[in-house]
Amino acid sequence: MSRYRGPRLRVVRRLGDLPGLTRKSARRAYPPGQHGQNRKKRSEYAIRLEEKQKLRFNYGVTEKQLLRYVRKARRVTGSTGQVLLQLLEMRLDNTIFRMGMAPTIPAARQLVNHGHVTVNGRVVNIASYQCRPGEEIAVRNREGSRKLVEANLQYPGLANLPSHLEFDKNKLVGKVNGVIEREWVALQINELLVVEYYSRQA
Repeated sequence: MSRYRGPRLRVVRRLGDLPGLTRKSARRAYPPGQHGQNRKKRSEYAIRLEEKQKLRFNYGVTEKQLLRYVRKARRVTGSTGQVLLQLLEMRLDNTIFRMGMAPTIPAARQLVNHGHVTVNGRVVNIASYQCRPGEEIAVRNREGSRKLVEANLQYPGLANLPSHLEFDKNKLVGKVNGVIEREWVALQINELLVVEYYSRQA
């Protein structure tokens, strides 16, 4: 029961806008809870923790999974923070969300888990599957699957399709053309603080 299933707007009020978690926006601008309106100076640890929580809640990963992604990113040459964001963005559930097939990442995960999506013609029901350049992602050729995605396409979560993806709304087929670039990441985050947060643990 490690996946967060509580009120999403509560998280948004605490951490700020999370485009992958919910499309609703909070009416109150201050954090939730009894002391939400008390302004207090936050420690450096609190700031790092908040950035890490943004990643966790936006992409819907557990603490264990995120730590695994950080360790994986460390092994790759280049900026650890940027590689970490790329690993999370190239997950199958997030790719489906960015193509507009689902309004949020949790909704995209459900599409994957219920077998509505194929990768290179084969049904893949693992949300954390890492999409690679050249792969074709499509809606399964069943009436139920197509209707579900067509309804979602009326109200996409994010307006712009990232440059590394293409999607044909008529055929319901998309393609991964490359790895996402940093400026296309929709989440407002300082990934270096996340790497710093884990530098003592990983």
